[in-house]
Amino acid sequence: MPYFVYLIITKDKDKKRISYVGYTGNIKKRLNLHNSGKGAKFTRGKKWKLVYYEKYDSKSDAMKNEYRLKKNYKLRKKLIKDK
Repeated sequence: MPYFVYLIITKDKDKKRISYVGYTGNIKKRLNLHNSGKGAKFTRGKKWKLVYYEKYDSKSDAMKNEYRLKKNYKLRKKLIKDK
């Protein structure tokens, strides 16, 4: 089963861009959960847009790279800017 690391963005009330990084086995379903208020607590109440994802063959590889992307703010900013 493939796993994906994804980056989603939204804007808050002050029009500041907010990003969220996660991993999943089904991107479409996960994005729907985030947008319906049933995703991660941090993402509730906002409308999210998928801007980046990467496919992995194993869950452990996906989790390692999710952690790397979460900690690397400069890389997230570059990925968002490219979109």
